[in-house]
Amino acid sequence: MRFRPKFNHKLCGRSAVNVLVLASTSAVAFADEAKDTHFVGLSQDYSYEVLDHAEGINIRQLIQLQAMQNGELENRVTLSGAVTTLANYQRSNSDTKFGWLMRHPTSKNQIGKEASEMVLHSAQLAVTARMSNNITGYVEMLYNPEQSFGEGTITNLNRNQVQVRKGWVMFGNLDELPWYAALGKMDTPFGMNDTVNPFTNSTTWHSFSGLAYGGLVGYFNNGLHIRAMGIQGGAQFRAANAPVQGTAVPSRVNNFAVDANYTMPMGEDGSVMVGASYEHASAYCQPYPVFHFTACPENNPAFAVYSRVEMGAFEFIGEYQSTTNVWPGSAVPDPTNPLSVFKAEETQSFTLGGRYAMNIGQKSPLDLSFEFSRFRAGADGAPWERQDQYVAGLGYFIAPGVNLFGEFIHVDGWAPLNFVSGGNQPDGTSWSKLDATTDVITFGVQAAF
Repeated sequence: MRFRPKFNHKLCGRSAVNVLVLASTSAVAFADEAKDTHFVGLSQDYSYEVLDHAEGINIRQLIQLQAMQNGELENRVTLSGAVTTLANYQRSNSDTKFGWLMRHPTSKNQIGKEASEMVLHSAQLAVTARMSNNITGYVEMLYNPEQSFGEGTITNLNRNQVQVRKGWVMFGNLDELPWYAALGKMDTPFGMNDTVNPFTNSTTWHSFSGLAYGGLVGYFNNGLHIRAMGIQGGAQFRAANAPVQGTAVPSRVNNFAVDANYTMPMGEDGSVMVGASYEHASAYCQPYPVFHFTACPENNPAFAVYSRVEMGAFEFIGEYQSTTNVWPGSAVPDPTNPLSVFKAEETQSFTLGGRYAMNIGQKSPLDLSFEFSRFRAGADGAPWERQDQYVAGLGYFIAPGVNLFGEFIHVDGWAPLNFVSGGNQPDGTSWSKLDATTDVITFGVQAAF
């Protein structure tokens, strides 16, 4: 099966009042221990987990803390890297409207009704540094021309940039305290946003998974995981937008997200996890016409509920996310426009998926998966009403940290976030299309060291 966080539900017996003492004394102890360890090293299992874009998406800090417990981060500095390559064929029933979101649906890269690729989808390089037993630094570099917000085609230099995707300093050690805290650029603690697919993210991830500057505090003990994050205001990198005096300027910490989940063992080889989240300001607050990262008149909160069930070789996930208020930009305000008959709606997304892991050959894991996910952006019958995604996948670890995968993807609807309800066409129509379909066959390799 896929590498996952190793929830050992270990009880931590020290009081929170000891945090400062532990942090100050552990640096000396760790320095003494480091004399007998390597300064720089690799940890392949940890690298795959912390860089995987499909699972454990917004619990990277917990992944690091549990890797420490499991002895995977014994070096002062751990280097990690991952490369994902793709070959695919895509077909649409509508000219230049390809709904597969693992690359930006833009006419600058996909022309006509057929497209094919043999590409480097992404490459990552990360450094995890143990400054002491209780202090960890993390920096992740990302190259992703297919999903970059840069201008031009995937060969344009504006898309071929390397960015610091994530980075933080974290205080915590689960062997000493169940509390931890991190400050920097990280995924927001909202929803689960995982997928059972070997490669393709769910539309729930595309709709609500956040990336932002902020500060995170977490508690993990005996299967209970609680997190709260203060999020920088303005339009953040992904899925968070809290207006600051009517602008998108990120000059205040005026947004936040909270999440809580509980994992309960079930039998000898299973577990059930249930969770819920709240975010004070989602990205679905912009008025018509909708355009990335512009200011909102007021914030639009969101909530999520989710669950994961594991029963031996089977795994099932389910998640529902929604804004609490309507998305203003999901309606056309001009009464002379025929599309103005569609009223504003709450933005919703949900995912249902299952996976079966079998051993073939010498117990090499082969994962069979199927998943359905939906993004609902507008009223019934609107061209931008929804975008549905079906994925059937195969994932096979041909070596530790090297996953060979294949998927068939079918997408109903084409509802891009930019100008979703119109505003960019001379005749006032929307470029969204409810009856657009996309079929994709893709093969690839995700390899980590």
